Amino acid sequence: MDLLKARYITHRFSRHVHDGYAIGVILSGVEEFDYRGARHRAGTGNLVLVNPEHVHTGHAGEPGGWAYRMLYPSIEVMADIAAEVTAGRGTPYFPEPVVSHPHATALLRGAHDAAEHGDGLASSTLARTAFGALLRHHADHRPADARPTKEDRAVRRAREILHERLVDPPTLEDLARAVQAKPFTLIRAFKAVTGLPPHAYLNTLRVRRARGLLDSGTPAAQVATDVGFTDQAHLTRHFKRIVGVPPGAYQRAGTYKTAL
Repeated sequence: MDLLKARYITHRFSRHVHDGYAIGVILSGVEEFDYRGARHRAGTGNLVLVNPEHVHTGHAGEPGGWAYRMLYPSIEVMADIAAEVTAGRGTPYFPEPVVSHPHATALLRGAHDAAEHGDGLASSTLARTAFGALLRHHADHRPADARPTKEDRAVRRAREILHERLVDPPTLEDLARAVQAKPFTLIRAFKAVTGLPPHAYLNTLRVRRARGLLDSGTPAAQVATDVGFTDQAHLTRHFKRIVGVPPGAYQRAGTYKTAL
C-alpha cells in the first residue's frame, strides 16, 4: 500500500482517479476538492475519503495551503476488512468525502509514523484497525449499477482498449470505430461514465503504470518510454498534476509502502 505525506500551497491537482481508495488525514490548513459534482473543504483533523475510480481534484482552500498524510489501500484490502468487521460483501463505499473520526485519525497518523521508521507490523496493524473503524462508522454498500446501455458497453470496451494500448493508443476516430460509436457520442458517454474524456483517462492510466515502474526502481526516462509518454518532461508534467510530486522526488523519498 502506498503512503504519501506532503504540504502544498500553490499546487493544483488535475482531475484524476485512483484504482483504489484515497484516504487522507489533514494535518494543517484546508484542502478544497471537487468530487461527485460538488466542492468540498477539509480542514485540520478531518479525514478525506475518496472512492475508487471517482474523479476528483485538489487545491489549497486558504492562502497557507494544506499538509496531509495519504494512504491508498486497494479495493481488495478494503473488501477483505469489510468482510471481517461488518460482514458485508462486495466493494465498500464511502458516501461522505469529508468526515471527523479522531480515533481513526490517530491510528492513521500512527501507521504513517511506523512505516517511516520501518516498522511494518505496527504500520499494517494500525492501518487495518483504522480502516475497520472507518468501514464500521462511515461506509455503505456500493450503489447498484443500472442495467448497462449500449453506450455503457461501448465505454467499457473503449477503456479496455486504452488499458491494452498505453504506448500506441488509437486516435479518437479509430477508438470510436472499434467500439461502434460516433466520436462525439463516445466522448460524451465516456465522460459521463468515468468523469474524464478518453485522452485524460489515458494519461491517468499512464501515470498509474508509471508509479509501479518507479516503485520497482526503473529510471524515470525509461518509465516515460515504457508508459507511452513522448519524453521525461511529458511524464513529469502529467505525473506532478496527478501525484503531486515529480517522478524523481516520488522515487527518492516522496512515498513509502507498508504491507497489508
